[in-house]
Amino acid sequence: MKTSKFKKISALLLSAALALSVTACGSSDNKAADTSGSTAADTENIAVSETADAAGKGEPEDFSIVLDWYPNAVHSFIYVAIEKGYYAEEGLDVHVEFPANTNDAITMTAAGKADAGLYYQPNIISTAVNQDIPIRILGTVVQHPLNIVMSMKDSNINGAKDLKDKIIGYPGTTDNEYFVKAMMEHNGLSYEDTTMQDVGFDLNSALISGNVDAIIGAYINHEYPSLLQEGYDVTYFDITKEGVPDYEELVLVTGENQAQNESDKLARFIRASKKGYQDMVDDPEGSLQILLDNQDEANYPLNPDIETASMEILLPLMASDATGFLEVNKESWQKTADWLLKMGLLNQAADIDSLIADITQ
Repeated sequence: MKTSKFKKISALLLSAALALSVTACGSSDNKAADTSGSTAADTENIAVSETADAAGKGEPEDFSIVLDWYPNAVHSFIYVAIEKGYYAEEGLDVHVEFPANTNDAITMTAAGKADAGLYYQPNIISTAVNQDIPIRILGTVVQHPLNIVMSMKDSNINGAKDLKDKIIGYPGTTDNEYFVKAMMEHNGLSYEDTTMQDVGFDLNSALISGNVDAIIGAYINHEYPSLLQEGYDVTYFDITKEGVPDYEELVLVTGENQAQNESDKLARFIRASKKGYQDMVDDPEGSLQILLDNQDEANYPLNPDIETASMEILLPLMASDATGFLEVNKESWQKTADWLLKMGLLNQAADIDSLIADITQ
């Protein structure tokens, strides 16, 4: 691996300062140019330019983002934006933090210990409503489910009905409990007909060791191809074919306090992140190489073949004609909230409007 300018970040949430130099965006003489006779559009463009110049001057602001998992292809936009200086241009020094617990992205942002985090749509809604956790939605990273139920092929688990009397490993997130409940009821069974076992991040290990009969929370773009490449004979089924509706997989969130008091900082992060995503679209191979070059090889080694396949799956799911990358589709959020309420998984209706951060970009 080539020498990386990224400092390694441990799984115990020791975030690393990424040494990025910030270049001033123009001289004061240029800013003092006469704008008399400018159109309204010209004036607006000048104002935007000056704001960008101001953001790039002086010491950059620290910005911490907690990932949902260890780094993989879906996070390439962050690493690209760091490597190419997009965050630095916005006056940000971005620190990537790995979660020690599966819910760190939501608890740390709510507590103001991180600026943003990546988490899952159903969990965000249920946590905000049922536990009154002060979090806000910034935008969507992956617009459709990646989640699958995976098992060893010789277990003959081909659908939710086959989960009766089985032990299901999951990463401790409540959304997966909801999904199992919905699938079992869809097949005339009940949640109590299964045994759920929290295995944390060790989904694949739990399955191949035989400690569980199946796992949920595994992703079609990651855990499944990983086990196939290791030579394991595994199979899976799509949870949306078994009674779980379409939903948004991965979402960028922040805390209520940050949304109210640091909206400009968040807007700058989103702008730069969108540039990183566009590079993913324009040059998937080069963008993935940046991620691979800056991986934590000692703790979270990445397989280039798996990440390449993952990128191909992810890109069509990260933006659509209806919703761009890191935008919010209120209708999607409302549908998911309505489904959770119907399933008895919310103690009251969700106020989606209040959950969406008002960030002007």
